[in-house]
Amino acid sequence: MMKTFEDLMANLKPTIADYKYFTDFEKVYLKVLEYRDELNILNNLNGVPLDKIETEFLKLMDKNPDVIKAIPIMLALRNNQVGVIDEKLKIFDFKKNNNAPEEYTKFLQETGIFRLLSENKISNIDDYILGVEVGLDSNARKNRTGTSMENIVENFLSNVAHDIVYHRQFSKKDIKETYGVDIEFHNQENVKFAEKRFDFVVKTNKMIYLIEVNFYGSNGSKLNETARSYKSLNGELVNNKNVTFIWITDGIGWKQAKNNLNETYDSIEHLYILKDLEEGILNKVLK
Repeated sequence: MMKTFEDLMANLKPTIADYKYFTDFEKVYLKVLEYRDELNILNNLNGVPLDKIETEFLKLMDKNPDVIKAIPIMLALRNNQVGVIDEKLKIFDFKKNNNAPEEYTKFLQETGIFRLLSENKISNIDDYILGVEVGLDSNARKNRTGTSMENIVENFLSNVAHDIVYHRQFSKKDIKETYGVDIEFHNQENVKFAEKRFDFVVKTNKMIYLIEVNFYGSNGSKLNETARSYKSLNGELVNNKNVTFIWITDGIGWKQAKNNLNETYDSIEHLYILKDLEEGILNKVLK
């Protein structure tokens, strides 16, 4: 029985998080190890009086110039080059060590790192950086959600009952080189799809399927843009006898973008949620 849009909305999932979603501790540990030597050196500054810490730092830097490589991560920064407005723009390079030692000491003084170390705000720099890395890794959860959704969909694709070939992160160029099918995007709005990699490309005996997947656990402006963009893409491909577009999405974030999704649902024949996959829709569609 054909499902309605109300069925779709009623079966959106609140989360697809697994136990690994919250923090990638293996990645965190590796990042901490990356700066282990420099952090051990900086530990010598822990508890040094504020009026002496600059001198002690210069001594450390003189013996171990690479110690400055660990400074950005102490401020939760990933970049080795840091720009600061100091009367005029000043660039600090913590990898090439291009600045004068006194400039680096001013940076540590003004950013509060010297005070952090001097006043024993932390008992051990390693533990402090571990906490910083956990915090930075939380920013990657959005990407992990996308990857988790792809992994879930791939599991369903790998269990399709009949023969299919699928590719993950496959481009228009890859499709042409592999299958000799050139997909043209004439609508200016869809030109971006000529350069991107589709989450999945599935090849059967009769058809090439372009599959995009995503999950939205919360509301945001991107949902409306995503719905509109895929509606436009499907409209351009709907009459292409060689290609079919499939959009697999989920997440209760759609509840706040219901109208846009409803409009797109009426336009895209193959718009599914995870419950559809659980009920075997891919076995019926991928022919």
